[in-house]
Amino acid sequence: MARMTEALAPRGPDGAGLLLRDRVGLGHRRLTIIDLSARAEQPMVDADLGLSIAFNGCIYNYPQLRDDLQAMGYRFFSTGDTEVILKAWHAWGMDCVDRFHGMFAFAIHERDSGRLILGRDRFGIKPLYLAESAGRLRFASTLPALLAAGDVDTSIDPVALHTYMTFHAVVPPPRTILNGVRKLPPATIRIVEPDGRSNDRVYWAPEFDRTADEIAMPAELWREQVGAALRQAVERRMVADVPVGVLLSGGVDSSLVVALLAEAGQTGLKTFSIGFEEAFGEKGDEFVYSDMVAEHYGTDHTKIFVASERLMDALPGTIEAMSEPMVSYDTVGFYLLSQEVSKHIKVVQSGQGADEVFGGYHWYPPLAESNDIVDDYARHFFDRDDATLRRQVNPAALCGTDASRELVADHFARSGAGTPLDRALRLDATVMLVDDPVKRVDNMTMAWGLEARVPFLDHELVELAARVPGSLKLKDGGKGILKDVARQVLPAAVIDRPKGYFPVPALKYIQGPYLEMVRDVLHSRAARERNLFQQPYLDALLDDPAAHITPLRGSELWQVALLEMWLQSHVG
Repeated sequence: MARMTEALAPRGPDGAGLLLRDRVGLGHRRLTIIDLSARAEQPMVDADLGLSIAFNGCIYNYPQLRDDLQAMGYRFFSTGDTEVILKAWHAWGMDCVDRFHGMFAFAIHERDSGRLILGRDRFGIKPLYLAESAGRLRFASTLPALLAAGDVDTSIDPVALHTYMTFHAVVPPPRTILNGVRKLPPATIRIVEPDGRSNDRVYWAPEFDRTADEIAMPAELWREQVGAALRQAVERRMVADVPVGVLLSGGVDSSLVVALLAEAGQTGLKTFSIGFEEAFGEKGDEFVYSDMVAEHYGTDHTKIFVASERLMDALPGTIEAMSEPMVSYDTVGFYLLSQEVSKHIKVVQSGQGADEVFGGYHWYPPLAESNDIVDDYARHFFDRDDATLRRQVNPAALCGTDASRELVADHFARSGAGTPLDRALRLDATVMLVDDPVKRVDNMTMAWGLEARVPFLDHELVELAARVPGSLKLKDGGKGILKDVARQVLPAAVIDRPKGYFPVPALKYIQGPYLEMVRDVLHSRAARERNLFQQPYLDALLDDPAAHITPLRGSELWQVALLEMWLQSHVG
């Protein structure tokens, strides 16, 4: 328990606690954001109710829930959201999560029944990893915390390896890349009985079907509804007993968050943006747009510029902060950004999720008219097909089926999404988003004790967005309905610019010292003994990295090297 909580220290630098009672132990590392007093320390125990809790996250509507619970006769000893979860569980049981607006992972132990309750928010914004063996269950906010306790099976899960290499490095729950570690799926409550039996309740799933009235609704009314829901989502995420800032990339999404906060009367708002050195003719920053927004709204703006040599030095820390292997180039950018931002502030809002929720990616328009959504989605999104994968990965490391295609086909076959576009948006919003952008932001910000809140994943906003007709999402090059909202508050130059991204050119073009680094990693003794990849494939990648680029413009060499670097960092 001590080793596990110590491994979580960067996520909670402000306090630590252990609770050990009979067969049950809870540990916690605290980041003080709501109720800064010792009364809100964790693990929290309510002796009168016989409940103990360890909780990570934030319940944004906790003041309203507290009022409701006090009206029912509950008395509180603290002023934060942790105790509200305890009382809410006692009052409403499993239905309590239906009332929560927020991001959360929690573990509640019932003294009298001996049961353990594990819960995770609707989008898995807050992680919850599990390691189970005969007679024992461990759980933690990060995978490395479980490894710190020892005695975990660290062999490679062949199905997870298939999806990592095919489904753009996404490993959906309950799997992770390691056989001995699983993760609780989003929007799930698990009840674990004292004898180890468990059962799950999935408490939320967005519906992508729409009524005839919704199909006929004028675009102006959709714009009004989306704008109102987004304003509420942004305002909800300002609840804190410390200042809240914004990560301002200069794109439409983060700029819109700043604009709506300014519109709501926020003054002195702290905003932050990051840029990198130009490499191989590609610009490494978007300061021209973030400066424009910061100046327009008079924010207290900080620009962070990262030299290439600092990028290389930050890679080991970035990889150590990953609970699972993440190939996106911007991961190190978020890591370095979070390091600097954490010197100024503890909480930020961020624009992740808008592309998946409002249809901003380039692969959505071709899928709108698809006659074979599984084939077409795989062609646009998958890094490689199953046949190609089997020429690259050693057979002993792979499962016997096309696991990635089966996963996508199963998801598309579910009811509740009538059109090909709706099915693709549902998959990306509830699976890909959770285990790529959302996980990336959580891991990199919390590595420096910085809490990131994502208003575009407010569940009421997502429920509304799911019902917006696809044509309104795809217009204007994608996210059309969101751009309609933005035009009411943002300069046109920010909205009508080419679609941006978080550029890290030095990692996109693996040359010079970066090529030597990955060559050393893939030629190391650990990599040779692991023997995941066929040698001719590795030789081809190292001979000409630029010739091996995935359909989504990712480097195949970085994909295999990052996996090996992550394994060497966490497993050995």
